[in-house]
Amino acid sequence: MRPSSAMIVAEARRWIGTPYRHRASLRGVGCDCLGLVRGIWRTFYGPEPETAPLYSPDWAEAAGEETLYAAGLRHLVPVAVEAFAPGDVLMFRWREGAPAKHVGIAASGAALVHAHDGAGVAETPFGIWRPRLAYAFRFPEIRA
Repeated sequence: MRPSSAMIVAEARRWIGTPYRHRASLRGVGCDCLGLVRGIWRTFYGPEPETAPLYSPDWAEAAGEETLYAAGLRHLVPVAVEAFAPGDVLMFRWREGAPAKHVGIAASGAALVHAHDGAGVAETPFGIWRPRLAYAFRFPEIRA
């Protein structure tokens, strides 16, 4: 089934309250930020297109590579950061020059659904995330 952007946002919101669990991806049980995106993928597209590699909480800094961005390019549709819409996958970097290592789903132009340590999956205002936004992607074949 080709999802709509509203369906993506609704599915992301179904994950709200899921506890944070590094490398997990099960709604209501546990997930990290990537696990949220992986779970949404499975809901609408079936099996994940590749197995997520083993990664530590500091994987992006340790490797210094844009691993998350590269995966986005393999499986999602790039969108201009200024043109993201609800349902899009957004990638963030902690500081200028660092690789993107946090990901979430745009719930609106002002809010983000994402998983983060200590809070689990939540919908939050962009606030501190807006200046950290590095990349935007759309799930494939989104219908209007």
